[in-house]
Amino acid sequence: MSKNKKPKRFLFEEVLDFLKHNASKTFNYKQLGAAMEINVDAERAQLIEVLTSLKQQGFVLEKETGKFQIKETKQYITGTIDFTSQASAFVVYNENEPDVFIPAKKTKDAFQGDLVKVYLLPKRSGKSFRREGEVVEVIKRAKTEFVGTIKVNPKFAFVIPDSNKIHVDFFIRSSEINGAKDGQKVKFKLKDWNEKDQNPTGQVISVLGYPGEHQSEMNAIMAEYGLPDKFPDAIEYEAKKIPTEITLEEIKKRLDYREITTFTIDPVDAKDFDDALSLQKIQNGNWEVGVHIADVTHYLKPNTALDKEAVNRATSVYLVDRCIPMLPEVLSNFVCSLRPNEEKYCFAAIFELDENAQILNQTFSKTVINSNRRFTYEEVQEIIEGTDGDYKTEILILDNLAKKLRADRLRKGSITFDKAEVKFNLDEQGKPLGVFFKTQKDAHKLIEDFMLLANKKVSEFLSKNNSNENNNKKNKNTDNNALCVYRIHDVPTEEKMNELSGFAARFGHVMNLGNRLKNAQAINKLLVDVKQKKEQNMIELLAVRSMPKAYYSTKNVGHYGLGFEFYSHFTSPIRRYPDVLLHRLLEAKLTHKNYSNKDELEFLCQHSSDMERLAAEAERASIKYKQVEFMSDKIGKEFAGIISGVTEWGIYIEVTENKCEGMVRVRELKGDQFMFDEDNYRYIGRNTKKIFALGDQVTIKVKEADLIKKQLTYEIVDSATTENKTKFIDHKRRRGK
Repeated sequence: MSKNKKPKRFLFEEVLDFLKHNASKTFNYKQLGAAMEINVDAERAQLIEVLTSLKQQGFVLEKETGKFQIKETKQYITGTIDFTSQASAFVVYNENEPDVFIPAKKTKDAFQGDLVKVYLLPKRSGKSFRREGEVVEVIKRAKTEFVGTIKVNPKFAFVIPDSNKIHVDFFIRSSEINGAKDGQKVKFKLKDWNEKDQNPTGQVISVLGYPGEHQSEMNAIMAEYGLPDKFPDAIEYEAKKIPTEITLEEIKKRLDYREITTFTIDPVDAKDFDDALSLQKIQNGNWEVGVHIADVTHYLKPNTALDKEAVNRATSVYLVDRCIPMLPEVLSNFVCSLRPNEEKYCFAAIFELDENAQILNQTFSKTVINSNRRFTYEEVQEIIEGTDGDYKTEILILDNLAKKLRADRLRKGSITFDKAEVKFNLDEQGKPLGVFFKTQKDAHKLIEDFMLLANKKVSEFLSKNNSNENNNKKNKNTDNNALCVYRIHDVPTEEKMNELSGFAARFGHVMNLGNRLKNAQAINKLLVDVKQKKEQNMIELLAVRSMPKAYYSTKNVGHYGLGFEFYSHFTSPIRRYPDVLLHRLLEAKLTHKNYSNKDELEFLCQHSSDMERLAAEAERASIKYKQVEFMSDKIGKEFAGIISGVTEWGIYIEVTENKCEGMVRVRELKGDQFMFDEDNYRYIGRNTKKIFALGDQVTIKVKEADLIKKQLTYEIVDSATTENKTKFIDHKRRRGK
C-alpha cells in the first residue's frame, strides 16, 4: 500500500462526516477530493469506491449522475424549552451538549418549561455553529395555570399573560371569564390549543384584583409560581390534633438539657425558631457546645396527609411581605418553635471543643431543652461590640470559638461571598417606604459557623457505613446503612476558572490556580484584593457567576464553596424538607434501623431542589416588583449605578443606593454605534471606542417603571472612564486582537 494511501475504513468515515456537515449540497468525486485535499490517484480511486459503497448501503443519494448528497435522516431530541423575550427559544437536552435554538415560528404550541420533542434541522454550510431545531410535540406541560390581565369584549375576552416568556394571548369565551372585569389580573388555565387555532383557549379560575395593588400583585406572584395561599382545612385539622405535651416517658429517652444555658439568636421579625445553642464548661476545662434543632420528625410522621403536604411544598417561601410556610402555623410557630421558657424536643449535635475550637468529641442525640433567652442578631452584635447584656460571657465565648472555626474553614478552602440582602420598609398597604440591606456581622456568623459545623459532622457521620454495627441481620442493608441526603456544590469548570483568572489578570490580579483547594484560596484572595477598588463590582459578579448551583442529592461530590468533603442540611427542618429527611436518616442510623431506599430519597432530593429554585424565583419576583414600585415616583431622577449585566439586547444597571436594577436598551446607547463584545462582557463604540463594561460605574436617569412587566428602564447620562479601560484596549491592540 502507498505510504500516503489512507485505509478504506478511515476514508469511508471521513467522506460520510464531510457530507453530513454539508448536508444541503451535492458533490462529484472531483469536488469531494479537492475539498478533502485528496490528491493521490490511488486515494481518488478509493474515493469513487467509497461513494459507490455509501450509495449501496443507503447512506448517500446520487441526486444526478456522478453527484452525491447525504441521505437525510431525521434526528430528534427531547428536552426542556426555555423561551427568550423575543419569542425564540432554546431547548436544553444534555448538559454536555450545547442547547438547540428554536426560531420563534417553530415553537409549535409549547410554553415555557415544557418537555418537548424537537426535530433537529440539518446543519447548513455557512451557518453559525449553533444547532437549530423545530418543536414537533409537547410531551409534558410544565404547568397549565397562568396569570395575566384580562381584556373583556362584549362576546369574548383575551388574557395577556404576565410572563414575558409566553408570547401568545389566550382566548376566553364569555361564559368562562368567571366574573372578571376588564383590566383585572386573573388566574386562568389552559383548556386546549388546536392546531388550526391561532390562539390557545383558556378559562378564568379566579380574579386576583387590579394591577398595581399590593395584594393583587403578591397574589399574582403566588399564582404564577403555583404557591398555595393557605393549608387545606383537613391539614390544619390534622396538625391541631397532634399531641403536643412534653411527657416524662419521652424525656427519659433523651438527653436532658433543660438546666443547661441555652438560647436562640434570630432575626427580629422571626417567629419560627428552629435552632438553639447550649454552652457549658465541662470538668476537664473544655467547652461543650450543643446545636439543638427542633425535632420536627417527632410530630411529622411519614406518609401522613400532613407529611405529604410538607413534601409537596418542600420549603418555606419568603416573599417581601409574608412567609408561605412548609408546615402549618401551629407547628412552625408554636409546637416546634424553640420559644423561650418552654420545654421543647430537639435533635442535637453536641461537640466538645478545646480553647482552640478543636473538636475532641461529638455526640448526636435527641434532647429536651428549655431556652433561657430569645436573642435578636442586633442584641448579640451589640454585646460582641462591647455592650453589657444577658449571657454576655457565654456569647463572647461562643463568638471566640466561632471565629476560630471560621478561620480553620477558610484555611481549608471555604469561599466567602459578602452579598447584601435587599429588604423593604412597607406601610400598612404594602407600599415600599424605603430600602435597607441586611449584611452579615459577627452575630450572624456566630450562628452560621455552628450550624455549618453541625451540618458537616452529621453528614460525615451518616456517610460512614455502619453495617458492622447493625446486629439485626434480617434487616441489614449495606446500601441503606450509608444513605444520606447531601447538599452538594460541584467544582467550577476549568473553563470558568480560567475565564475568571484571565479577566482578573487584566486588572493586575494574579490567581494561582491548581487543585480545588488552591482555586478556592485564589478566589478568596481575589475577593479580598479587589475590595475598595474600581474593578470590585465586576470581579465579584464574575466570581459568583463562575460557581455552579448547589442542590440536593444522594450522590456525594462534596461542597466546593464551603470546602467540605461531606455536607448536608440538618439545621432547619421547620422550613426545609431535606432537613426532615436527614433527621429521619440520623434517627434510623442511631437506632440501627433502615429508613428508606435510595431511589425514593433521590426523587425527594430532586423535588426539593426544584422547589427551592421555584421559591427563589418567586422571592426575586416579589423583590423586583417592590423595586419597580419604589422607583415609580422617581421618573427623571438621576442615580449612581453599577453595570451588573451585559447582554446582546442591552445593559443592566444596579442603582448603588437601593440595588434597584434596570435596563438600558442597546439601541438607546447614545453617541456612537455600540458593538457587543460577548467574551468580555462589554459594549464598544465603533468610532469613539468608548466602553461600557460589567462593573463600570455610571450615572443613570430613571426613564420608565413598568409595574405590569416588573421592569425598570434607565438611560445612561454619564459614565466613568477608567484607566483600566485604556490599558485593556491597548493590551488587546498589542496582542493583535
